[in-house]
Amino acid sequence: MEKIIIIIFGLSWGSFLNVVIYRLPRRQSLIRPPSSCPACGQTIKPYDNIPLISFLLLKGKCRHCGASISWRYPLVEVLTAASFLLLYLHLGLSLHFFASALFTSGLISLGFIDFDHQLLPDEITLPGFILWLVYTFFRPDLNFGQGILGALTGAAFLLLVYGLYYLLRKKEGLGLGDVTMMLFIGSFLGWRGALFTLVLASFTGALVGLFFISFRKKDMHYALPFGTFLAPSAYVALLWGERIIQAYLHLFQK
Repeated sequence: MEKIIIIIFGLSWGSFLNVVIYRLPRRQSLIRPPSSCPACGQTIKPYDNIPLISFLLLKGKCRHCGASISWRYPLVEVLTAASFLLLYLHLGLSLHFFASALFTSGLISLGFIDFDHQLLPDEITLPGFILWLVYTFFRPDLNFGQGILGALTGAAFLLLVYGLYYLLRKKEGLGLGDVTMMLFIGSFLGWRGALFTLVLASFTGALVGLFFISFRKKDMHYALPFGTFLAPSAYVALLWGERIIQAYLHLFQK
């Protein structure tokens, strides 16, 4: 029963995250007006706004104008529910589960917003950074100093990359939003989790970049939204990062 409740809550919360992803970068209120069809502007009735179910019943189309509903909406809902369920299976119904679910919500929002707009809103990263530092006083695995160290480790590394690239190329190769996102991530995961996130995000980002260069005929200046890689990498670090780090270090102990 708890798993079912977690899934239903995750789908519902994912519906709210869709609002955040769409409205926050457009500087729109997250509360008003009610959700409406982007094509015809018709207000969406509550029975047509049931997470995932309404999308399936309407076959991915607006009831009023027949315009296609973006696959993004059910994807975010399902992704949120699946992420919360994995957190529950690892952490149980605990304070850290709820904190991790909120942290994951920030990652999902930041990842999709950066993918769409190449923007990482300070409205998420900076309050989140402060919140996770406060949370260190309530968790046994990470104290305040370790939270600060984690935040500074990730942010300082990206700030160094930002400065060196600008010094050499006289233009930005990395947004400062990525720096503040690492404050957000590092303050929750600590310095080991922050470094793991950076390594994994850089590796996957490089692979995707090579794909676009090789098969989509993009050049070396093609910009990828790094926050979109940081978000899933931080989630992996949250659940499996320490286990992967220990397995890697064990290779050198043989």
